[in-house]
Amino acid sequence: MKAQTFLPKDYRPAEDEPFMNELQLEYFRRKLEAWKQELQDLSAETLEGLQDSARSVPDLADRASEETDRALELRTRDRQRKLVSKIDAALRRIETGEYGYCDMTGEPISLRRLDARPIATMTLEAQERHERKERVHRDD
Repeated sequence: MKAQTFLPKDYRPAEDEPFMNELQLEYFRRKLEAWKQELQDLSAETLEGLQDSARSVPDLADRASEETDRALELRTRDRQRKLVSKIDAALRRIETGEYGYCDMTGEPISLRRLDARPIATMTLEAQERHERKERVHRDD
């Protein structure tokens, strides 16, 4: 296990420092871990809510409403689960030294993009190209 990097409380990654230096990596690692913990906490709350609402509701309208709510909760929980796996993948990329670099071009992903979406795996330009290509193929 490597030593933990000291991160000043008000630290924000800056363009004028070496890309993906120890401070930046630590900043994004902590950001990802906090996000993951938040999602796991929400997931636990969702599970408790689903267990509480599993009671039998005699009124058909109430039962239908409850089933709709339950389906929405399950979809949300599935989205959160997928997001957690993307966060785990980003944390692995930090460990292997691949974090912050575009999967398509190998170029650095902008710090602003990573700060807004720390699980990003492509530069904005590569992402847009990818989405355009996907749209074209979907229209076929």
